[in-house]
Amino acid sequence: MRSRDQILSLCLLLSPMVTCCAANFQVHAYDGYFDPDRLVIQIGDTVTFDNLSSGVPANVHAGNMFRCAVGCQGDGSGATGNPSKTHWSDTLAFNEPGIVSYVSDRQVSDGMTGTIQVSEAAQIGQNIVGGLTGNWYDPAPNQDGHGFQIEIHPDSSILAIWFVFNPAGNGQSWIFSQGSYDPAMSTVTIPAFLETGGAFPPQFDSNKLTRTTWGALTFTFTDCNNGTAAWVASDAAKAAGFEDVAPFPIKRLSRVAGLSCP
Repeated sequence: MRSRDQILSLCLLLSPMVTCCAANFQVHAYDGYFDPDRLVIQIGDTVTFDNLSSGVPANVHAGNMFRCAVGCQGDGSGATGNPSKTHWSDTLAFNEPGIVSYVSDRQVSDGMTGTIQVSEAAQIGQNIVGGLTGNWYDPAPNQDGHGFQIEIHPDSSILAIWFVFNPAGNGQSWIFSQGSYDPAMSTVTIPAFLETGGAFPPQFDSNKLTRTTWGALTFTFTDCNNGTAAWVASDAAKAAGFEDVAPFPIKRLSRVAGLSCP
């Protein structure tokens, strides 16, 4: 009988060896949330995810990196990583620096998301403050036609709207995201939604709007004017053509008068 603790070799996250000084962190899946939902770890550390919910099907899914519940997709056991209400436990090793965003597939709309920041040294970057409020864009070549409007609110909540286009390239997609942040952290992951069915006024009718869970967005701020954005798309979003990609840079385009950073 195989162990429920699965140490994977998926993508660039995992390697066959863990250093002698690596630490292990615990993340528990409860009814609708992960605890803790934000971690900062070092290269070589491991994280054990387990399901302690009251019977709500849950899993842990980080885009193309891993999908785990009773075993992990791609671990050689035939596991699917589909949400399960049974008790399960999976241990993953992280050996590349970066931000890992993960969700529980069935509870994304409830805000069941989390992030792991894998650092080469102590955390660096700009912690989330009101002065980060403004418009941000992707400075990479030929990418300056889409971007984020980000608002940092005094109740430790963050609002972000991604003004972007649909995968077919024939219409706009405004992706709305809102959630809470830790003011001591430089990174945040929040659930994202896509609204459709609207029309230009006076034909606009809010009763015709449909809001669907799109996935989760992760923002990391390296300083007051630079950072990265990443996302994990839901299964429905992927079916519509939205694919997970590597984090991309974001750069401040505008700021709000009266707010300072840091």
